[in-house]
Amino acid sequence: MGKTDGVTAPAFEKLKQPEGSNIRRVVAVMSGKGGVGKSSVAALMASGMVRRGHSAAVLDADVTGPSIPKLFGLRGAPVVLESKLLPETSASGVRIVSLNLLLEHEDDPVIWRGPLIASVVKQFWTDVLWGDVDYMFVDLPPGTGDAPLTVLQSVPVDGTIFVSTPQELSVTIVKKAVNMAKKLSTPVIGLVVNMGWLACPYCGARIEPFGPVTAENVAEELGIDLLGSLPIDPQISILGDGGRIEDYRQPAVEEIVRKVETAVPL
Repeated sequence: MGKTDGVTAPAFEKLKQPEGSNIRRVVAVMSGKGGVGKSSVAALMASGMVRRGHSAAVLDADVTGPSIPKLFGLRGAPVVLESKLLPETSASGVRIVSLNLLLEHEDDPVIWRGPLIASVVKQFWTDVLWGDVDYMFVDLPPGTGDAPLTVLQSVPVDGTIFVSTPQELSVTIVKKAVNMAKKLSTPVIGLVVNMGWLACPYCGARIEPFGPVTAENVAEELGIDLLGSLPIDPQISILGDGGRIEDYRQPAVEEIVRKVETAVPL
């Protein structure tokens, strides 16, 4: 293949603002591989923005593995108003659209080829009545395939957050996602290192289960800014499984949200 086989091709024309909506800032949340907590980070970022007084939304572009509705405890089909889909709204006011809300059964598999997935992702932008949104977080599927490419080429993304765990394997793979964003001239906000440490339940000492790899080292290796390091915390799983991810409180989360707000001001 030549050098213009997708990544280095000329940028596509960006989609316009959805009719009847005003989305002020769009932040894509990416990872190189699955299982690093990317969707949880997207959900926590949106919830944190609401706590800071902003309106927030999550566009779930992880079409074949959507988990955002589960994290927020949402089920059932969204309402259609004059050919526009109305996003579902979480307990704290986060607006959400996900393919899982449109399936008859939430565990039905989505067995689609890339072009159809890319088309649905675009429709989640154009055919949804989002209203006034200060910060929209787009939860991308892992990797550098059709859906991430569609979002970065078509949606007016103001910045990208990358999520990785501290292991060398995860860092190596997330480099691909970082390089993809850079080649597409997508602004990079920084890195969130997830599951980087845990607090001893008896003495409170900080334990690094994956070894003494600091978040700063990971960010430096990737050549991007460090936004913060999140712990391994059973509360995230408990609240996420219970559909109450927005109830999670952690100073590290609030600090990352503040940095994102500073990096992509309204």
